[in-house]
Amino acid sequence: MPVVVVGLSHRTAPVEIRERLAFAEPAIPPALARLRSDGLAQEAVIVSTCNRVEVYAVTEQEPAAATAAIRQFLFDTHAFREPLTSEVYAHSEPHSLEHLFKVVSGLDSMVLGETEILGQVKKAYDLALQCQATGRRLNKAFQRAFNVAKHIRTETGIQRGTVSVASVAVDLAGKIFETLAKSTVLIIGAGDTGEKAAKALLSRGAKGIVVTNRSFERAAALATELGGRAVPFNDWSAEFAGVDIIISSTAAPGYVIDPARLAPLLPLRRGQPVLLIDIAVPRDIDPAVNRLEGVFLYDIDDLQAIASDAMRQRQEEIARCEAIIRERVQGLLSAPQNPATPPVARLACNG
Repeated sequence: MPVVVVGLSHRTAPVEIRERLAFAEPAIPPALARLRSDGLAQEAVIVSTCNRVEVYAVTEQEPAAATAAIRQFLFDTHAFREPLTSEVYAHSEPHSLEHLFKVVSGLDSMVLGETEILGQVKKAYDLALQCQATGRRLNKAFQRAFNVAKHIRTETGIQRGTVSVASVAVDLAGKIFETLAKSTVLIIGAGDTGEKAAKALLSRGAKGIVVTNRSFERAAALATELGGRAVPFNDWSAEFAGVDIIISSTAAPGYVIDPARLAPLLPLRRGQPVLLIDIAVPRDIDPAVNRLEGVFLYDIDDLQAIASDAMRQRQEEIARCEAIIRERVQGLLSAPQNPATPPVARLACNG
């Protein structure tokens, strides 16, 4: 049975589409269960990040029919009715495996060679494993992909320079402000991306960090680690007059910041500009705030221009990495098939 992948990414679809087809983490287990109960896949993993939504599946169907059905499943799950063409891609073997290896190795990322995607895919795979949604084919494919990513990181120069979305966001802040030494930063959302952004800003000399999160305990823990302050999530607007940069990366289903909330706060800034960086998908900040005077908003797609600089620096390493991936995929496909799957601890995940 072949491994197929159906998905969309920052390369093929803007954030306006990606956010509508993204999966919140609690929605993934029932989606995995439906893929299997509906006969669309015998094994499945769903990867949903700020830059991509992908379904990896092992199927008994002919690849073209399987990918068409999974594509429709993706649309139906999110009640998405608008026509899409090249925004959604589909691959079967060997291209599906090459794509997986490239994704995990950071070769398909907005920031070429970034490391965050490896952790994100490992988390997605672990969730599918716990939900009993994987088997021999995907277990071997994902474990081999993780090994290839490690080899590429250690044996090539693909990670020179900026290697994360958070660090690209910090580069942007450095281009907007002459110095970060006078800048106070508000981090909305104390997850991994917010934490990495805060640490990168501090390493560039930011004056202070304020952290807010729906879980105040998590915000307080991160603020203590960074030498900053924590504020309750509903009180972050009280800090607005004194901050210069806001980086938002929550998992909120709707906008955290919109014109109605921001406009009354702007007079408190006495004409000082504010930089808003929205790293979340779905987006945390209503794009309409960009029309407010003194507000500069950049979302995840806007970071692409800065990421392109990092890509040019690593261009010569791409061919070397792709050769490694093709060799490893060929080895995976030609290896003897072992029907046994090692036992793992599993959790029940129902649709």
